[in-house]
Amino acid sequence: MRPTLFGGLRPFTLGGTLRNAIAGITLASMNIPQVLGYTRIAGTPAVTGLYTVLLPLAAFAIFGSSRHLVVAADSATAAIFSSSLSLMAAPGSAKYMALVSMVALLTAGFLLVARIFKLGFLADFLSRTVLVGFLAGVGLQVGIGMLGDMFGLSADTHNTVGQAWEFALALPRANLPSVALSLFVAAAILLGNRVIPRIPLPLVAVLGSIAASAAFDFAAQGIAVIGPVPGGLPALGLPAVTWSETLALLPVAGSCFVMIIAQSAATSRVFATRYREAVDADADILGLAAANAAAAITGTFVVNGSPTQTAMADRAGARSQIAQLVFAALVLVVLLFLTGPLQYLPRCVLGAIVFTIAIGMIDIAALREIRRESPGEFILAAVTAAAVVAVGVEQGILLAIALSLFRHVRHSYRPHTMMLTPGAAGAWEAVPIAPGKQTEPGFIVYRFGADLFYANYNRFIDDVHALVDRAPAPVHWFVVDASAITDIDFSAARAIRDLFAELAARNIIIVFARVSPYLRADMDRHGVTAAAGEAHVFVTLHEAIAAVHAALAAQS
Repeated sequence: MRPTLFGGLRPFTLGGTLRNAIAGITLASMNIPQVLGYTRIAGTPAVTGLYTVLLPLAAFAIFGSSRHLVVAADSATAAIFSSSLSLMAAPGSAKYMALVSMVALLTAGFLLVARIFKLGFLADFLSRTVLVGFLAGVGLQVGIGMLGDMFGLSADTHNTVGQAWEFALALPRANLPSVALSLFVAAAILLGNRVIPRIPLPLVAVLGSIAASAAFDFAAQGIAVIGPVPGGLPALGLPAVTWSETLALLPVAGSCFVMIIAQSAATSRVFATRYREAVDADADILGLAAANAAAAITGTFVVNGSPTQTAMADRAGARSQIAQLVFAALVLVVLLFLTGPLQYLPRCVLGAIVFTIAIGMIDIAALREIRRESPGEFILAAVTAAAVVAVGVEQGILLAIALSLFRHVRHSYRPHTMMLTPGAAGAWEAVPIAPGKQTEPGFIVYRFGADLFYANYNRFIDDVHALVDRAPAPVHWFVVDASAITDIDFSAARAIRDLFAELAARNIIIVFARVSPYLRADMDRHGVTAAAGEAHVFVTLHEAIAAVHAALAAQS
């Protein structure tokens, strides 16, 4: 396994580097407060949020391949481990932090194993349809989660539906100054993104609100602020955890691993598709392993490919990991010199900024296009989005994978089938199967649109029976256009050999045309070629039809 380094940074250009550096500055202005907020979910000191975007961010930029994925603190993984570890130690305590870091180290180990066995292909089971639905669900989840901060309210649950219900009940107690400030910031950013998209309005909002908060003492007026954030670099070291505690943490790390593999792959795939770029999923897994190992040794918690922060980076203009490295460099400066002013940042402003990003994650245009072109796939996208909101991101991703696989299996189970008939210009034309019709008197050309396997061979056999039994003239030759068939499994081969014998008793011969080398190898191995007869297997449809015509002419 030889890693390809700096895949997410190349190719380097002067103009691109400058644009990404500016995007990194904007990204830092939006994400530094956000990662501080994630520590509330994780149950860790606020400064650990900054640690997640220091060495972990740089580690992924070195080893990963995605040019867009931002690997940092994430609400989903934070909720996974905090709910379990809070039963083992008091949140924020030294013991709790050791357990948190060990979860990150174990997660890095799981990811490394996944890279060794090249499990990046798992990302291929997420279709574009469910990816759009997944991000829409995450956008709704994040947006609802930010309403509490925007209105000066707190929620006691991490469940999105529960948060919405608590918000509705607590709305009469909303802090009016927080509401006014957050709505002003959100409206200004949403409108500004349309009118003056080149201006980093989130950065203006952060700097302006910090200055106003310090000058007018927002905290005294009931507007909640971030509060004191200690500075300094993280201490390097391995977590002090016993062997029995490590074993107890394996299920927690396994849950984080599943979340990271699925969510990071989904997010990187969305943005790679948007910009028509290739992504090496295995390299990204290695980058995620390195990032979590860096998190473990710097005393912080599990990091993940964040849809929210990646959307922020994209909105800021980031087109390579150079922006993320600039982000990490600015975090280093903040840790050393600038943690003081952060304490004045209003939480409602932070919530408003994240809320606008969440809205941008809901791709209404893509959803409309899916609905217009494929209503069935739109239902899959909507179900995925609803699952993320109602149940959770982890369950929503697993459902997205399951729905993608189901869609693939359904197409294989019920493939497109058709007959070929001679057209007016002499070319062969594909027409829907209609029992009672035949290609020409005496033979039928039939196309099956998928590989033959145990679940769909009955469809093949039923079609053959229907076409033969209801043909207007006796059928003596049945030509299978196998251009879409690349594989036959044992069960299908056995059934087809039985079909040969049954039709031979009725003086009907099956011919296979357009047989690829891959299909021919399977036919030979399973005895299909021998059962059909070597002379009845053709590479081209033209040769097969010519042989049938010759045989029919000889019979007449």
